[in-house]
Amino acid sequence: MLEKMHGAVQMGSTAVLWLLIALSVMSVGVVVDRIVYFHKRRVDPRKLGRALVERLRAGDVAGARAVLAHHKSIEAQVLTEALEWYADGADAVAEILGSGLKDRRPQFESGLLFLGTLANNSPFIGLFGTVLGIITAFKELGSAQAGGGGMGNVMGGIAEALIATAVGILVALPAVVAFNYFQKKCNEVEDNVATLGGQLLAHLRSAHPARTTTEAPSNGAAALAARSPVREREVQT
Repeated sequence: MLEKMHGAVQMGSTAVLWLLIALSVMSVGVVVDRIVYFHKRRVDPRKLGRALVERLRAGDVAGARAVLAHHKSIEAQVLTEALEWYADGADAVAEILGSGLKDRRPQFESGLLFLGTLANNSPFIGLFGTVLGIITAFKELGSAQAGGGGMGNVMGGIAEALIATAVGILVALPAVVAFNYFQKKCNEVEDNVATLGGQLLAHLRSAHPARTTTEAPSNGAAALAARSPVREREVQT
C-alpha cells in the first residue's frame, strides 16, 4: 500500500509541473488575445469628444453617428447606441449609456478572472509540487540510510522538488503584471465612456432644457458611474 502511495506521489510531483506549464501557456494565450482586443479598439477620447460635440452643436446628429461609425472602440459602440435615444432627452440617453457599458463589460473584462486566479494560486500549486517532491526525497533518504541508495539521489530529489515552487512563482509574476495592466485598460474604457457620455448629456441638457427633469442625475447616470467588480483591486502574490 505504501509503495503504491509513493508511486502516486512521484507521479503527482511530475503532474504538478506539467499543470503549471499548461497554465502558463494558457495565460500567454489570454494575454495575446487581450492585447489584440484592446489594440483594435483603442481610441483617443479627447479627439473623439471634440468631433462629437462639434457635430452635435451644429445639430448634425447623423454626422455624429458617422463619426462614431469610424471607430471600433467600446466607447463608440456605447455612444452610438445612446444616440439612438437622442430625441428622447438626457435622462433616456443616460440610462442607455449605463446599460450599454454594463452589457459590454463581460467582453472587455474577459480573461481577467483567469489571470487573477492564476496569479494568486500558481505559487500554491508549485508549493504543492514541492511538498510531493520532498516526500519522495525523504523516501530516498530512508533508502540511502538503509544502504539501498546514495545521498546524491536524495539531493537531486530535493532540487527537483524546489523547481516546482520556482516554476509556480515564475508563472504567477507575469499573470500579476498582465492582470493589473488589463484592469487598468478596463478602467480607462469606463472612464472614457463616463467622460464622453458626460459631454453628450451636457449638450442635451443645454440644448433641450425643457426635456431635462428636475431630478438629476438619473438612475442611468448612477449606472454609468458604477464601476466593475475588478475596479480598484490589484493582485498580489
